[in-house]
Amino acid sequence: MAAQSGIEWTESTWNPVTGCSKISVGCANCYAERIAKRLQAMGQRRYRNGFEVTLHPEALNEPYRWKKPRIIFVNSMSDLFHEEIPLEFIQAVFSVMSANKRHTFQILTKRSERLCELAPLLDWPQNVWMGVTIENNDYVKRSDDLRTVGASVRFLSLEPLLGPLPDLELDGIGWVIAGGESGPGARIMKSQWAVEIRDKCIAEGVPFFFKQWGGVIKKKAGRILQGRTWDEYPAVFHQRLELV
Repeated sequence: MAAQSGIEWTESTWNPVTGCSKISVGCANCYAERIAKRLQAMGQRRYRNGFEVTLHPEALNEPYRWKKPRIIFVNSMSDLFHEEIPLEFIQAVFSVMSANKRHTFQILTKRSERLCELAPLLDWPQNVWMGVTIENNDYVKRSDDLRTVGASVRFLSLEPLLGPLPDLELDGIGWVIAGGESGPGARIMKSQWAVEIRDKCIAEGVPFFFKQWGGVIKKKAGRILQGRTWDEYPAVFHQRLELV
């Protein structure tokens, strides 16, 4: 399923797979699970299985139909490296991305170990950015796994940020997104955690994007960090814009 996105750091979403399962503490209040169950209750065919992992081969053709270049978040409603998704289907997704070089595709996973395992079996075109989610210091190893992947841009999504990240290293990382949790049951992000990450990015020359403070009503909290918004992107993003 493809849609215009309200996610601040992307433009559209593309979901050749829907559904997932919880793997770490950041999953506790999963927004995708809430949406999937609501869409299932509304009778949406692609969510007939609720939040169970479901492949949608018919969605593979969608990027070919979008003539204007887009920034596309792949599997906003799943995790492309979930253990229930066959390698052959992941390779099919990568083939579509490779064939649609006018678009920029962004992939996020919490399953960095499977990413490492499968990365050598995948084609990594320049228009595919690969990221991992890190919610607290217990999961910084995911960034080490990411560094082994030959993506043109390797990025981190530190959202929901649930604790400080003193052991986070940014070597080989091309972009950092940070933000607090939003929606029902949202856990608090302390401003100190976000500022420390922002300062580390500045010191190491890594583009920083502050997505939101979060909370039950995220619009009320906004996304201003120390007097301004932080909407930085990797240099390759600006280079691609000049070519469009």
